[in-house]
Amino acid sequence: MLHLLRPSRLPTRSLTARLFSTSPSLPVARITIVGRLAADPELTVTSTGQEMVRYAVGTSYGPRENRQTSWWRVASFAKENEGRERVMALGKGTLVYVEGDASMRKFEKDGKIESALSIVQQKLEVLKRPDTAAEGLE
Repeated sequence: MLHLLRPSRLPTRSLTARLFSTSPSLPVARITIVGRLAADPELTVTSTGQEMVRYAVGTSYGPRENRQTSWWRVASFAKENEGRERVMALGKGTLVYVEGDASMRKFEKDGKIESALSIVQQKLEVLKRPDTAAEGLE
């Protein structure tokens, strides 16, 4: 015998949760990039006094003779014991895998409202460090 759920017997989950999914829905856009650090990361303090590490990652695509590069701003709010020093130890040219949440911010520049997409880092993996030994021999 088939029993149908009446509205009063529906699960008490978020209205945005999908009934066929076992994971909770997230209200963020997740971005994953693989690229090289544009410069050494720098430690800054926000206007609210929270410390964060900022760095830029370049991703390249297209044929070698007509290669295009996109630059991504990344912010890491990792605490000292959660890996901030690991991020700060990375140098320019390090190949990294970054996963994080997209964050759009608006600002005024030259009288115009502009917007910029940045990534709030959730995960960072070092794929390859730059070969500094080879640079020293040249």
